[in-house]
Amino acid sequence: MLTVYTWFLRLLFPLVLLRLLWRGFSNPHYWQRIPERFGFIGMATAPRVVWIHAVSVGEVRATVPLVQTLMGSYPDYSLLITTMTPTGSAQVTQLFGDKVAHCYVPYDFPSAVRRFLDQVRPVIAIIMETELWPNLFHTCRARGIPVFVTNVRMSESSMHKYLRFARLTRATLNQASLFAVQSQADAQRLLIMGAEPARVQVTGSIKFELGVSASQREAAEVLRRAWGQDRPVWLAASTHEGEEEMVLAALAELKQQPRFANLLLVLVPRHPERFAPVIKLCRKHGFNTAQRSENRGAIDAAVEVLVGDTMGELQLFFGAADVAFIGGSLVPTGGHNLLEASAMGKPAIFGPHMFNFQEISQMALERGAAVQIPSAAQLAPVAADFLGNANRRDRAGEAGRKMVEENRGALVKTLELIQKFLPG
Repeated sequence: MLTVYTWFLRLLFPLVLLRLLWRGFSNPHYWQRIPERFGFIGMATAPRVVWIHAVSVGEVRATVPLVQTLMGSYPDYSLLITTMTPTGSAQVTQLFGDKVAHCYVPYDFPSAVRRFLDQVRPVIAIIMETELWPNLFHTCRARGIPVFVTNVRMSESSMHKYLRFARLTRATLNQASLFAVQSQADAQRLLIMGAEPARVQVTGSIKFELGVSASQREAAEVLRRAWGQDRPVWLAASTHEGEEEMVLAALAELKQQPRFANLLLVLVPRHPERFAPVIKLCRKHGFNTAQRSENRGAIDAAVEVLVGDTMGELQLFFGAADVAFIGGSLVPTGGHNLLEASAMGKPAIFGPHMFNFQEISQMALERGAAVQIPSAAQLAPVAADFLGNANRRDRAGEAGRKMVEENRGALVKTLELIQKFLPG
């Protein structure tokens, strides 16, 4: 099956290049550093490298507590973080600067994987969440490089997709040394897919390890004063195509109420290539719209929509807002991580499509830290309920903060497992 898979990849090679070039039209960064995607990383690496792979922005942000702890506990090792997307790459630079090395992960062609491993020579490969690459896993196993897949979440739909290629999936799973999964349900799905029980450990989600420092809270308070301490602020975080229309319709509905006449919407699209189209969309709908990149301080009271067209400030925005809508949930994307809102003590609203964060979203609902709406029609009423009721906001925000605090511990369990592969 591995041979068939590899030949299929080779047949797709022209399409892989075309897709890379096509994506560059919306985000020119895809046209940069293309050789890295084929294993030509062109960088000097240290002799003892811990390699961490995180696909994009969300996975990179989830690595923060792990990376910080590894740097402190293993100072004799160097860290390399790979990503698939330019936005993930930018997030690595923003979060860690030159404390870690970065390059793009190679495509799963055997020659590309071999070149990459020849250059990096990692002592361990730590794969964040669920990235199963057959040639990469097999080559690491053949070279004696442990593959530790951590913070694994496996949705029902993802499991069924992998089961379409059951033999290849089972063979790939069994090349990994260990899986640290978020929940018992994730573990059960991995076992159904063919993972060996002895290689699956439930550790919980590293995403609960969010730390909010005093300086971060202070920065959020400063930003809120700049936006207007007395005006309500509603954050729409990580929105996708189609959702902005729904959010703007809800904003128009809210502003018809005198108590929300001065409401500020902070609208943050998930993907940077959509910043400009979303700004145009807001102005097309008649809203006085400003850009965060051009308004770092106080904003005019006439501004109705502030588009977050910067990177790495989402947690700051959560802290400065009153309530947050979690994007990717009113369209069938699967939602995004709501724990940043909870960690900052802010209530969350999300739509029916949260299958990528099923356990976390269910926990937030049970704790009263969030509200799930069945459709966009309920977005304005639920937002109004939070924005107009400070006591309810505070109760939901405190419930979210406690939920994050009480579910920490995955990092310690994960590090205990990593120590089995890292001497010293």
